[in-house]
Amino acid sequence: MTDMPFTTEQQEYLKGFMAGVEARRGTLRPQGAEPGGMPPDALRAAQDATLARGGALTPQEEAKRARHPLDRWDEITARAEAGVFPKPMDDFLGRWHGLFFVGPAQEAFMCRLRIPGGILSAHQMEGIAAIAEACAGGYADITTRANLQLREIPAAKGPEVVMRLGDLGLLPRGTGADNVRNITASPTAGIDPAEVIDTRPILRALHHHILHTRDLYALPRKFNIALAGGGRVEVLQETNDISLTAVETERGPRFRLALGGITGHRDFARGTGVVVRPEEVVRVCDAILRVFIAEGDRTDRRKARLKYVLDRMGVEAFLALVEQRLGAPLERMEEAALRPPAPPLKHGHVGVHPQKQAGLFYIGVVTPVGRLSAGRLRGLADIARRFGSGTLRLTVWQNLLLSDVPEAALPAALEAIAALGLTHEASAIRGGLVACTGNAGCKFAASNTKRHAAELADFLEARLTLDRPINIHLTGCHHSCAQHYVADIGLLGAKVERGEEMVEGYDLHVGGGAGPEQKIGRLILPKVPAEALGPRVLALLQGWLAARAPGESFHAFCARHEEAALAALAAAGTEEMA
Repeated sequence: MTDMPFTTEQQEYLKGFMAGVEARRGTLRPQGAEPGGMPPDALRAAQDATLARGGALTPQEEAKRARHPLDRWDEITARAEAGVFPKPMDDFLGRWHGLFFVGPAQEAFMCRLRIPGGILSAHQMEGIAAIAEACAGGYADITTRANLQLREIPAAKGPEVVMRLGDLGLLPRGTGADNVRNITASPTAGIDPAEVIDTRPILRALHHHILHTRDLYALPRKFNIALAGGGRVEVLQETNDISLTAVETERGPRFRLALGGITGHRDFARGTGVVVRPEEVVRVCDAILRVFIAEGDRTDRRKARLKYVLDRMGVEAFLALVEQRLGAPLERMEEAALRPPAPPLKHGHVGVHPQKQAGLFYIGVVTPVGRLSAGRLRGLADIARRFGSGTLRLTVWQNLLLSDVPEAALPAALEAIAALGLTHEASAIRGGLVACTGNAGCKFAASNTKRHAAELADFLEARLTLDRPINIHLTGCHHSCAQHYVADIGLLGAKVERGEEMVEGYDLHVGGGAGPEQKIGRLILPKVPAEALGPRVLALLQGWLAARAPGESFHAFCARHEEAALAALAAAGTEEMA
């Protein structure tokens, strides 16, 4: 090695390098910086503020404080190499990378994907099918956030699933725990004749902003965002923490902003009087998230959602902090100045529909309560590529759309769908049937929701035909992943005492709705055994058909009857099974 002097450029580089080393040691720590010379991040700042007020951090917050969950990939891979599943707190922290240990329901990981707006390519769908076969249970479940979950993943395969999804451009970062979940949006974005705003470019920008902004992984609890651009398919945006609904105004298209939706806690998003220009969505969402990070409760996880921040400080005070973050006032308009689009079609997510592009159609494919085998995933990807543009669109109704199909190709496309054992047609009962994972794959669930949903649909379809669509949602626990409170008939899993044993059953709610029918469902019969569910629901629907006013929907029928009268209708059902 020759003894040559350093150039001026090399000397400056080394000087900077050594300054960095010293800063990491803490000898050159800037005022207010963390040990190691790094400025305090949003997570640490929010936790410090809680401690300064005399609050005690929850165990989850303490674990995040000890080491940021995004920095724990080495722990995840080490457990995989040892073939062991994580302990409860490690499981919680691993969810920042999309992996959930779902024992004791299943001795396996579940991986929740991140598919913004539910739109993915045939190539990605084929890749998911391959991962499901090689690393999971050979199937995927469509979720109520227009997303996919892979289940039955062995301990050793967890990191491989995450890496292979990343190779597909579907990195599942932040899909669980205290993070912004998969963003939902109009599944017919860009193709719907009735839409006001094509949400796809906004969604893409917001998705990547969240994915690549470390501070936004500092939330006190989970957070949901939805953008409804207008169109035929209901997005359920008002059930989200941030609800953005497209409207027309004299100043041009805007999104109406509502905040704090969490129907599992019996609250829809609250109006704010604020409208947001499409190009401002990312900035406004970022500011809202940062205020939530600073103001959210880190001492009690039951009260750590945005709803409770709004309950404590009020909407206007919260918006004032958002404006401080933005450095500018939010735009406001009176409700009378907003022109909303036509309401979505109930069950507009199934069937064949014309697109705004002349001669093109999209097909709403019905799935068996959201579950698709790897073979069906591949088959649908092939149909999308052969007859359409290779685009598949998941919906919050646990089904999917195949878009951009020319009219001449519709018969062949429908035949190919039927060859997979699927259909684009559904009864007024099955078209709105939604079920969470249930106790077959979730430790919180009290009942086997997917099995009971299929059995209930079979029972009802064999005994009556409805001329108006209804939504029936089955959810296994109080987390309400299947949104039972916004269904015409909402069924919440419960354990029912029968003699000396406990059996699976449901609390029966009715009259919920979203969009134009916005209402929280009411409990009319608690603890109905699963085996009695069919007769109870049948009697309720028969009572509606017999006593309804001309053209009256089930939702409207329930609204004009007291709980006791509706309970009496349901209780008239016999225990006789098919």
